[in-house]
Amino acid sequence: MALHVIVGKGPVGTATAELLAARGHQVRVLSRSGGRSTDTVEHRVVDAADAAALAAAAHGAAALYNAVNPAYHRWATDWPPVATALLNAAERTGAVLVTMSNLYVYGAPTGPMRPESPLAATDLKGRVRIAMWREALAAHEAGRVRITEARAADFVGPQVPAEHSHLVRQLPTLRRGRRAWVVGDPDALRSWAYLPDVATTLATLGTDERALGRAWHVPSAPPRSQRQALADLATAIAAPPARVSRIPWSVLRGIGPVSPTMREVVDVRHQFDREYVIDASATTATFGLAPTPWDEVVAATAGAVPATA
Repeated sequence: MALHVIVGKGPVGTATAELLAARGHQVRVLSRSGGRSTDTVEHRVVDAADAAALAAAAHGAAALYNAVNPAYHRWATDWPPVATALLNAAERTGAVLVTMSNLYVYGAPTGPMRPESPLAATDLKGRVRIAMWREALAAHEAGRVRITEARAADFVGPQVPAEHSHLVRQLPTLRRGRRAWVVGDPDALRSWAYLPDVATTLATLGTDERALGRAWHVPSAPPRSQRQALADLATAIAAPPARVSRIPWSVLRGIGPVSPTMREVVDVRHQFDREYVIDASATTATFGLAPTPWDEVVAATAGAVPATA
């Protein structure tokens, strides 16, 4: 089996490392803080913006995975040097560069988002992700590197920290029978990416030549609105029926001056006020990957909160 190097040890990096190791690959995880190596996963301290250090740590790797997760309000400053360093490291080592991305590149959707949908984002974060993709794709088309990208909807699953999931963060509230306050229209249909499905997609893209030179969507169960998803979770944890209300945008704008993260959320309100649905049929048709059934996603995610919460 081959060496696979993952940059970033957050939920995505950790889940992907565990899956690749379970499949018998040699796995190395790089991060600023490092970690405790095990018999199956090696951890090293490496700065993701240091192309030389990345290349040295990825020497001999079959694939290099970008699972970095800069602070939400620092994308414009933190992403460009990291993306360039990873691209340079892939070029130096010959490793396939597999980037974990999202749906920001499409801007305000007018229907289900497909990999070939126009990259129409006008907000700052979307433009950052578009620039990253175009730089990588240009390098691929020039024959300098081999690249591919996975794009996923909002994460859900017991492995996802509350601060990284619109659903997981509400579990303690549901358990207590309190009202869940959500961003945007609670009845707008949304896709949700189950973290194990994200890891499976990344591992597949890093080991299949058919993935190269384009982006792929992570298969997701049929869309559920925030109200529907929270109702499903409330039932799963035997909580009272979910009461769900939206936080007025005026309130979120008022918080913006003291909350950089909330200021960024307001900037992409189109993601919350209209249907935000993914089409991953190409991934399923090409690789045979299917999403985990929604009832299994709900049951697993419900276990993220203890009964005493």
